[in-house]
Amino acid sequence: MTAFSAFLTSQPLLALFLTIAIGYLIGSISFKGLSLGSGAVLFVGLAVGAAAPKLVLPALLGNLGLLLFLYGVGIAYGAQFFRGLSTAEGIKANLAALTAVCAALALTLVAPGLLPSIDLPHALGAFAGAGTSTAALQAALAVFGSSPATGYSMAYPIGVAVPIILLGIYNAWRKPDVTRAAQASLHMEEVEVTEFYVIGMTLAAAARNLPPGISIVAVRRSHHNLVAEDDMKLERDDVLLVAGNDATVLHDVATRFGPAHPGRILHDRSELDYERFFISSGAIAGLQLSQLQLPPELHARILHLRRNDADLPLTPQRLLEFGDRIGVLAPRDSFPALRKLFGDSVRSTGEINYVSIGVGVTLGLGFGAIHWPLPLLGQLSLGFAGLLLVALFLGRQRRTGIFQWAMPSSANLVLRNFGLTLFLGVVGISSGATFAATFAENGLLYLLLGSAIVSVMVIVTMLLALLVFRLPFDSVAGIVAGATGNPAILAFANRIAPTDRPDIGYAMIFPSMTVLKIVLVQLVGVLAR
Repeated sequence: MTAFSAFLTSQPLLALFLTIAIGYLIGSISFKGLSLGSGAVLFVGLAVGAAAPKLVLPALLGNLGLLLFLYGVGIAYGAQFFRGLSTAEGIKANLAALTAVCAALALTLVAPGLLPSIDLPHALGAFAGAGTSTAALQAALAVFGSSPATGYSMAYPIGVAVPIILLGIYNAWRKPDVTRAAQASLHMEEVEVTEFYVIGMTLAAAARNLPPGISIVAVRRSHHNLVAEDDMKLERDDVLLVAGNDATVLHDVATRFGPAHPGRILHDRSELDYERFFISSGAIAGLQLSQLQLPPELHARILHLRRNDADLPLTPQRLLEFGDRIGVLAPRDSFPALRKLFGDSVRSTGEINYVSIGVGVTLGLGFGAIHWPLPLLGQLSLGFAGLLLVALFLGRQRRTGIFQWAMPSSANLVLRNFGLTLFLGVVGISSGATFAATFAENGLLYLLLGSAIVSVMVIVTMLLALLVFRLPFDSVAGIVAGATGNPAILAFANRIAPTDRPDIGYAMIFPSMTVLKIVLVQLVGVLAR
């Protein structure tokens, strides 16, 4: 064991990546839907640090990891965050979460008086761990040294488990009525025009009578397939290709024109065909569907949009993102021009604009370094909270002149997950030497404190959001996930409330509560000096 410890001490980078590998292996283990995910890296790091107490990693490495994580979060959620602040539901959600976080901090501050064996730095670490906030931990470490890491590591698993348990209990007890999200899979119907009242009607006039999400996309006339144009007039024996997301509604609507006649259009692809293109062009990403103007000479019609593993409804306000796959019906000789228009590069969807990242991070760190005067308290700098605020603003802007702030979702996810992993690994290894002794002495107290802190955070959020603000449960589940911060909680919220509201609630709350936790910890540090 001594030789192994000496080996790890002499090879710090090897020790770090060994910690990451074992941590993710353990974090992938699921018990009834509960897993630690990247949080397991912290616990493996504690074990490695305890086994090799002389192992030292540069603190700058951990700060770099946290920087990448927060910048990626801001870029990813900036648009949803500011959109949420401008709506009544978003304001109510943030008020509920803000009250809950402040109540949890109040409990944290009185804990040292009630539990003399736990001092303020360790209690703040438990506050950061119960809220699964690595950014708040970094703020505590900057003020109090390494002590908060112990409380964080002990409270972190509780911060993941308790919100899931409480949401599950409420869901089983109250059985809230949650409407399952409609599937946006593409369905098509072919019908022959025989009904006399539609003959002679233009496609534009016919479309006005169709439900949202249903559209006429192609017409077969005289053995030729044509892309539907608004000024076309319906003729007897035309065959219409009608597309939509709901198969039942689509069939009912399509048969208004005449009997089903499958295969006439779809079996003949000599003139029109369907193709999916990757969106990798910076000129297209960030546009709403209503702003996307396809050149008329291409005779193309958008039928489908898929992001990651989900099919999305084609609404006018739908934002196009890097990496989306867009399905288009068009003549085959238009495909080269469409590829050039959309980019259609799989490789580009995983690339990052490092010039924009460099400028964005520089702006964020510069803003975070500004010292703001506080009456009677001295000065306060936002630190990484300033970086997150700037990243949120840039994420909303998406592009400024030559700088493309937005990045492909896959690349963003890799960036922030790798950053979080680095930070947790460095913190765990640096704190491992003192963790074992502290746990043996006060482990049960930390578990109780962490449980109390996160329970207050969840219960206050749910009481205000459900009973005072009367928000729907699927939104509240996402708000709870955003207030407590861990993606595993959001994943559970999506399982019990299978709509898009949990994701929207999380995006509205997580950035603001991350900033709030950082600032609150820094304020406590200023007052404690």
